[in-house]
Amino acid sequence: MADSSETPTLENGQSFSFKAETKQLLNILIHSLYKDKEVFLRELLSNASDALNRLRFELLTNQAVLDPEAEMCIHISVDKEAGKITIRDTGIGMTREEMIENLGTIAQSGARKFLDAAKDQKGDFAQVIGQFGVGFYSVFMVADWVKVTSRSFQPEAEAALWFALGEDNFQIGPAQKAERGTIIEIKLKDDLTEFANEFRIKEIIRKHSDYIGFPIYVGDEQEQVNKQTAIWRTARQNVTEEQYKDLYRQLTLDFEEPLFHSHLITDAPVQMYALLYIPGKSERGVFSLRKDDGLKLYSKNILIDEYSKDLLPEYLRFIQGVVDSEDLPLNVSRETIQATGMMTRLKKVLTGQVLKELETLSKNDAEKYQAFWQEFGGFLKQGVATSQSETEKIYPFLRFKTNLHPETWSSLDDYVGRMPTGQKGIYFIIGDDPKSVLRSPHLDYFQAQGTEVLLLTEPIDSFMLMGLHKFKDFELKNVAQSDDTIPEKPENEKEETEKIPAADFDTLIERFKQILGEDVVDVRGSSRLSQSVARLVDPEGSLNPEMQRVYKYLGKDFEVSKKILELNPSHPILKNLLALDSQSELQRLVIEQIYESALLVEGLHPDPSRMVPRVQEIIQAALGKN
Repeated sequence: MADSSETPTLENGQSFSFKAETKQLLNILIHSLYKDKEVFLRELLSNASDALNRLRFELLTNQAVLDPEAEMCIHISVDKEAGKITIRDTGIGMTREEMIENLGTIAQSGARKFLDAAKDQKGDFAQVIGQFGVGFYSVFMVADWVKVTSRSFQPEAEAALWFALGEDNFQIGPAQKAERGTIIEIKLKDDLTEFANEFRIKEIIRKHSDYIGFPIYVGDEQEQVNKQTAIWRTARQNVTEEQYKDLYRQLTLDFEEPLFHSHLITDAPVQMYALLYIPGKSERGVFSLRKDDGLKLYSKNILIDEYSKDLLPEYLRFIQGVVDSEDLPLNVSRETIQATGMMTRLKKVLTGQVLKELETLSKNDAEKYQAFWQEFGGFLKQGVATSQSETEKIYPFLRFKTNLHPETWSSLDDYVGRMPTGQKGIYFIIGDDPKSVLRSPHLDYFQAQGTEVLLLTEPIDSFMLMGLHKFKDFELKNVAQSDDTIPEKPENEKEETEKIPAADFDTLIERFKQILGEDVVDVRGSSRLSQSVARLVDPEGSLNPEMQRVYKYLGKDFEVSKKILELNPSHPILKNLLALDSQSELQRLVIEQIYESALLVEGLHPDPSRMVPRVQEIIQAALGKN
C-alpha cells in the first residue's frame, strides 16, 4: 500500500461500503483468474473502446451531445517518477449514478451468488462468471489506488469522481471536468512500476489491443500505437495479397509464404470475421512467434485469447490466423470463453470453411494440394483416428500411394474409380517403408492380378485404420490377413508354374513343422504366393495386424501370437529343398532361414543379426556344391 500522504482524498465525497464477500471476490479476480498482470490494461482499453462505441451509436440519432466534434480516441500517459498511469477516453462517459451502478456492480447481490456458485467449481469459474462485468477490477492487480473521473455525454450532466483502494469501500464525489468522457488514474504498486514506461505500454497495446477501432495515443507526443484497422474486418475485395502476406508475417514471423489463406465474413449462423492461414511448413521456425497451437481470438477487436484451441478440431491445429466476433460471450477475465453454444457454432462454421477451402484446392491445384498433404497429411489421418463425428468428412482429403502407382498420390475416389468391375473391397498393406513394402509376399497375388493396393507405411496409418473401415460401399481389407480378402482369380486363368506334387509337398510341410516346432502354429500351402517362397499370417481369432502395430507404437504390453507359415508350392527353392536329404544339415538351415526371413519381412524378427552365421553357412554350402 502506498504511503497515506500520497493517497488522494475526496472533498464532499460519500463513502459506500462493499459487502463482506466483495473482498473475497476481488481476491478471486486478482489472484485466481488472471494469468498475466498486464491484462489490466487490456481490460481498461476494452472498456474505453466500449464507451466510444456506445457514443458512436448515440450519434447516429442524437447530435445533442457534449463535445459532438471531439475526436473519438483514447490517450495514455505515464509518470515514471510518480509511478502513475493515466488513461483518457472521449467516450459516452458516466453520471454519478452510473458510476455507482457500473463501477459498483461488484458490490451488488451478484457477488454473493457468484461466490456461492464458485464453491463447487474447484477453480474453474468459467461456468458462472460470464454475467459479471467486472474486468475493470483487474486494475487492482497492479494498483495501490484508482481514481476515475467521468462526465456523461449529456450536456447538462455534471462530472463525478470515483475512488477506491481495492479494499472494503469506495467513494463517490463531485469533480471538475469540462470534456466528455472518462479519465482513469492509477497509482502503481511499488514493485510494478515497470508499467509506468511508455515502451512497456506500447508493447502491451500491440499485443492485446492493436486492432481496437479507435486510435490509441501514448505519451506527450501523442503517438498512435494501434493499427486500428483490422484487415479481417475489411471487405475481401479491398485487401491486397501483399496485405494478407504482411499480416501472416506479423502473426508468425514466418517469412516463407503460407500455402493459402481464407478470409471469412459471416452474419449467420454467427457473426464472425476470420482470416485463416495454412503455413508453408508443418514445423515452426526457430524464430516463430507462435509457440503453441491455436488461433488468436478477438472480441470487438480486443485480443482475449492468444492461443484458442476451441475454434477448430485438433486435427486442424496447424491452422494459423485470427477470429473476431462481437457476439462472443466472455467470462470476467476474458481468458476463458464462457461455456455456451457460441463457441460450438464458431467451431462448426470455421471447420466447414477450412474443409471447403481444402476441397477447392484439391480440385483446382493438385500440385499445391500435394505439397499441403506432404506437410499436413498426418494431421488429417489423426483426425480420422480420433474425431469420430467427423471421420467421413475427412475421407475425401486423404491421399495414398499404391503398388500400381507408387510415385503418385491417389485419393480414395481415384482408387475406386480405377477398380475393375466385380472388385468388392479396397485393399491395403501395412509396412515399415515405401520400398520394402513393395517386396512383401502379401502383395504377390495382387501384383500378379494387377489389383491395386494402398501402401500404408507411416506409424499414424495403423491408428487411422481405427476410424477408416469403409469408404462408400467398399470395406477396407488387409492383404496380410488369411480371410476372404483375396479377390477371386479369373476362371480362365491358367497356372503358369508347375506345383510340387501333393504327396511330396505334404512331406515337405511335415519337415518344416518338425524343424520349426513351437515357433509356428501351423505350416500349410498357399495359393496367394507367386514370387515369394513363404509368408506369415495370423491364426484366426488373433489381433489384426494393424492393431498389433498400434499396440507396438503405444508401447503396450501384448503377446504377439505365433504365426502360420504359408509356403508357395510352385517356388524353385522348395523344389530344390525337397531334393536334399531329409536329414541333411543344409535342409535344416534353409528351412530355418525361410522362416526367419519371413519374420524379418514382417518386422517381427527379435534379433536379425543372429541370422548372419546361418546365412554364411548356406553360402558356404552353395559355393562348395558349385
